[in-house]
Amino acid sequence: MLADFGVSSLQLDEAHRGFSFRADGPVDMRMDARSELTAEQVVNEADEEELARIVYEYGEERRSRRIARAVVRARPIRTTAELAGVISAVAPSMKGDKIHPATRTFQALRIHVNDELGEIQSLLKSAGSLLKPGGRVVLISFHSLEDRMVKDSFRERAKLGEFEILTKKPAIVAEEEQMRNPRARSAKLRAAEKQ
Repeated sequence: MLADFGVSSLQLDEAHRGFSFRADGPVDMRMDARSELTAEQVVNEADEEELARIVYEYGEERRSRRIARAVVRARPIRTTAELAGVISAVAPSMKGDKIHPATRTFQALRIHVNDELGEIQSLLKSAGSLLKPGGRVVLISFHSLEDRMVKDSFRERAKLGEFEILTKKPAIVAEEEQMRNPRARSAKLRAAEKQ
């Protein structure tokens, strides 16, 4: 079983999908366009406390309260450029930051809108029952929340004797590959074998 938790480059590059601030588009972020909840609804309807919680919990953004306060004051926000501008104004890049100031907030909104962690949890729960003994599960995560879930699940199942962990530390992308494919820079691969 192989699962890649990354967002498709095609989705990121299509401005109308609203995943990225690099090209202006609606604040949508739905993986499945048939889903009801959009990031625009969250940005414009969630109260300040809930918005701060989402940004902190799913984006691991230390400045979540400041960002949430600014977003609430700037409502209505309709485009990704507007949202990125509001965030950048109150949480500018810190010295040494390699990512745009809005990256963590956009990640948080996307994770929330698509219940990405819930989907990963479902996969992790069912992985053992989907594999025969000797079957392997290989999972590629792209941020610490996902990686922590995979690591903890593998450890728990290893303690129960269900899995043998094949990657004591996650495999990461070589520097050469990062130069060719910058979007792969945060990828971490973990693998386990069913006993």
